[in-house]
Order: sequence, then structure tokens, then C-alpha cells
Amino acid sequence: MLKRTLIGLIRSHEQTGEKATRPELKTRYYKLSRDKLWEEVISILKKKPGYKLLHEVKNVGEIVLEKRTVTGRVQDITLTVFSLNPLKSAIDIYSASRGSLGDLGSNYRTILDIFKSIDAKLKEHKISN
Repeated sequence: MLKRTLIGLIRSHEQTGEKATRPELKTRYYKLSRDKLWEEVISILKKKPGYKLLHEVKNVGEIVLEKRTVTGRVQDITLTVFSLNPLKSAIDIYSASRGSLGDLGSNYRTILDIFKSIDAKLKEHKISN
């Protein structure tokens, strides 16, 4: 966690992906169709305190959120929900803070917070990487 904070002194974004070096930042996979995963994720995010749903573009699988941090900075968060096959889908997240200073690891923590909520609700559908 200290390393994330130190990186956050200069970096103001974080993202998940297939090639992420940290396991907690790897793409998440679920045994659900893209449409079902989309519905579940939208439902979870709408109920999540502190997050404001700005855009839902279902045909490209993009969900855009905004979150205000305790320091008053705004984070722009994009979730991408994509289909791998008719019964398997995945989620990636990109989070960036507005402004020029680093985020002290807050985008990293935001991604983990969102994944924690999704994984808790969809644990029986999650595919371990």
C-alpha cells in the first residue's frame, strides 16, 4: 500500500487489464452473458454511495461514473463490460483524478472498492484468474 501511495504522488490514474502486474488489478471474468452482467453492474453502481452514474452506453459496454474524494477532488471512472462468448463476460476499470497532482493511490482504492462490491454480489458467477 505504501508503494501505491508513493506512485500516487506523481500518477493520477489507475487501470485494470489483462497484463496488470498486480493480481487485484487484473480484468475480472464472470460466467454471465454481457447483458446480464451489464444489468447487475448498473444495479450495483446505482446503489453505491458516493458514486454518481453519468453515462451508460450499453452497445459499447461503457459505464461512466464520477466520485468525489475526501479531499474534494473528482475522479472520472470508466467501466467497460465486454463479452468473451455468449456465457462469459469481463470487466475492466479505468479511474483518473482531475487536476495535475498525483492521487496518493485513491484511484487504485476506488477500483478495488468497485470490484469488491461487484464481486460480493456476483461471487457465484466469478471466474478465478
